[in-house]
Amino acid sequence: MPETAEGLMRSRYSAYVRQDIAYLKETLWPKFQGRFDEAGTAAWAAENHWAGLSVLATDKGGVGDRDGTVLFEAKFLSGGKLQTHRELSRFRKKAGRWFYVEAVPER
Repeated sequence: MPETAEGLMRSRYSAYVRQDIAYLKETLWPKFQGRFDEAGTAAWAAENHWAGLSVLATDKGGVGDRDGTVLFEAKFLSGGKLQTHRELSRFRKKAGRWFYVEAVPER
């Protein structure tokens, strides 16, 4: 498992590319796993061609931290058009493992 929030964010992007929906669910904050839309996530991951990831900023989320944020942009082709998904993601560590919690508003 990744040791930092940024590492987890990068591995989750790779999971979208590989369409590894089980990994996306297991790295989601436990309280949200029951409501995870596996079919919808699988369809979205499959219908797009992933074209790159840029990490724009991180705040905390290191080895010794319990939470942190990562601002990123993921590029993908959808319907023949290049799109950008920009998100400030919040991550939290529990029992030594990082989890994705939610998207938060950019400050």
